[in-house]
Amino acid sequence: MGVFLKGRSLLSLMDFTKDEIRYVLDLSHKLKNEKGDNKNQQRLLSKTVALLFEKRSTRTRCSFETAVGEEGGSSVFLSTDDIHLGEKESIEDTARVLGRMFSAIMFRGFHQETAEKLRKFSGVPVYNGLTDEFHPTQVLADLLTIEEAFGRLKGIKVAYVGDGRNNMALTLMIGCAKMGTHCTIVAPPSLHPAGNVVDYSQHVAETTGTDVSITSSIDEGVSQADVIYTDVWISMGEEDRKDERIRLLKDYQINAALMKKTGLDHSIFLHCLPAVKGMEVTEEVFESPYSRVFEQAENRKHTIKALLLATLL
Repeated sequence: MGVFLKGRSLLSLMDFTKDEIRYVLDLSHKLKNEKGDNKNQQRLLSKTVALLFEKRSTRTRCSFETAVGEEGGSSVFLSTDDIHLGEKESIEDTARVLGRMFSAIMFRGFHQETAEKLRKFSGVPVYNGLTDEFHPTQVLADLLTIEEAFGRLKGIKVAYVGDGRNNMALTLMIGCAKMGTHCTIVAPPSLHPAGNVVDYSQHVAETTGTDVSITSSIDEGVSQADVIYTDVWISMGEEDRKDERIRLLKDYQINAALMKKTGLDHSIFLHCLPAVKGMEVTEEVFESPYSRVFEQAENRKHTIKALLLATLL
């Protein structure tokens, strides 16, 4: 494929071509098998990764730290309590300092613009561990999980049910479109995604022979869906909108009745976690054979390890 990712950043899945995503996924499968066979290597010796967190996380922090550590590298966790990051010192200056000390930077926070500035001024690869707009490292793990479940991505149908404007819905549209996976966003009209990301994803879908669509109809949206995906109804920073979101989304809860609406026996359930059981998903579905959420969580590590190796070596 002629894929060469050394020195590249990943701020959204728009940064990578279909072949480049395919390369990372293939490498992820290989690395996961190595881990299962206790064949870890030390390919990141002398490599260092700065982990910048404005928003806390279980999976993002643990997956980056273990991925770096298992490959012999080192990481430094830096929260807003540890460094200035735009307060007292500009983001541009912080980026230039970190770029001289670290091999790469992971940023998890609010604004995509912060990640863009880190990439522009640091001179090292920058990875988006989540912003309000995109969550590319999560969707790499999602694609790996789907491929493990069905043996392919091409032609699989993913239905994302919930807040269609959030970073997961937007990033799934991009990732699915690039990999030939059908993606339907199922959301109330006021929570439909709009703008450049929708236009971009639908254009890419035309080139890969797939479909990116948006609907408010649950029956229409989940019919024949191989994958039902959801996320929390109230994102970090939007806690004051809790009552409004519950009112808008209560009919979009993932429960046993909704899972049956797919019309398929093999449908699986995914959630990027943490989940608020009893709200966006019932405990019955979360703990059911449909659920692949913990395989999905584990795959954060394998796909992040692949991303690190592909961009740092």
